[in-house]
Amino acid sequence: MSQFEVFAPAKVNLALHVTGQREDGYHLLDSLVAFAPVGDMLQLSPAESLSLKVTGPESRGVPEGPENLVLKAAALYGPGPGAAIHLDKCLPAASGIGGGSSDAAAALRGMAALRDVALASGAAVVKLGADVPMCLDPRPARTEGIGEELTPVALPPLPAVLVNPRVEVSTPAVFKALASKTNPAMEPIPAFVEAADCIAWLARQRNDLQPPAVALAPVIAEVLAALSALPGCKLARMSGSGATCFGLFESDAAAEAAQAQLAAAQPGWWSAHGALGDQAAKAAPRLR
Repeated sequence: MSQFEVFAPAKVNLALHVTGQREDGYHLLDSLVAFAPVGDMLQLSPAESLSLKVTGPESRGVPEGPENLVLKAAALYGPGPGAAIHLDKCLPAASGIGGGSSDAAAALRGMAALRDVALASGAAVVKLGADVPMCLDPRPARTEGIGEELTPVALPPLPAVLVNPRVEVSTPAVFKALASKTNPAMEPIPAFVEAADCIAWLARQRNDLQPPAVALAPVIAEVLAALSALPGCKLARMSGSGATCFGLFESDAAAEAAQAQLAAAQPGWWSAHGALGDQAAKAAPRLR
C-alpha cells in the first residue's frame, strides 16, 4: 500500500505591510515570505474514509475532528478513496508562522499524490485560509492582495533563529488593534547577492502588525529584545500576527550558536534555527 510523507515547513513573514482593507473586511497585504527547514510532518495512508490522528511535541489542544484544516483540505478532493492522516505536530499553534495553513497545504499535496491527481487550486483553496495558497509551493514569494497574489522572489539563504514565548495571539484582535489600515507598500525588491544585502533591505521594511501584537502580548517585546542581544543578530522582527519572532544572522554557525544560547537562557520558550528560503524540494510528497 502506498504511504506518502509530506513536510509542512514553517512560513515566515520577513516583512508584512498592511496596505488597505476590502469592503468584506479582508485586509490587503504586501509581504515577503520565506520558509524554514523546521515544521510539521504528515503521513497519508490509503483508507476507506478520511481520518486524522495528531501526535508530537506541540499536539496538545490540536483538534482531530472536521474543524481541523488538514481534514478540510483533504475533503476538497471530493468523493473517492480516503486517507488515514497522521500529523506529527512540531510547530506551536496560533504562532504566526502558518502552522495550520502549512499543514493544510501539505495535506493537499499529499492527497494529490495519494490519488495521483492534479493539485487542488483556486477559490476553494483560498477559502481554507489566506495563507494556504502561499504554502502550497513553499518557495520565497512576494504576496499581495489577501495573500493569494504570489510573485516568486529569489532570495539568498537567510540563517535564522525562530522563537515563540508560548503565548497565543489572536489574529483578529491584532488586526482590530491596528492603528492604520492603509500603509505604504514594500520598497521594490532588488536582486540580492548575499544574505547581508537582503538583511539590509529588510531592515528598511516593516511588520505593521508588530506594534498592536506587542500591545496585546508585551512578552513579544521581550523576545525581540532577547534576539537583538544575541551575538551576530543583524535583524529581529515578528512574523505574521505573532507571537513568533525571528532573528537573522549572516552564517549558519552564528544562528546555531545563538539559538543554543537563547534556549539555555529561556528554556520555556520554543526555539529553532535554520536557513530561511526555498523548502519546495523538502516539502514534496515522498513515497514510503
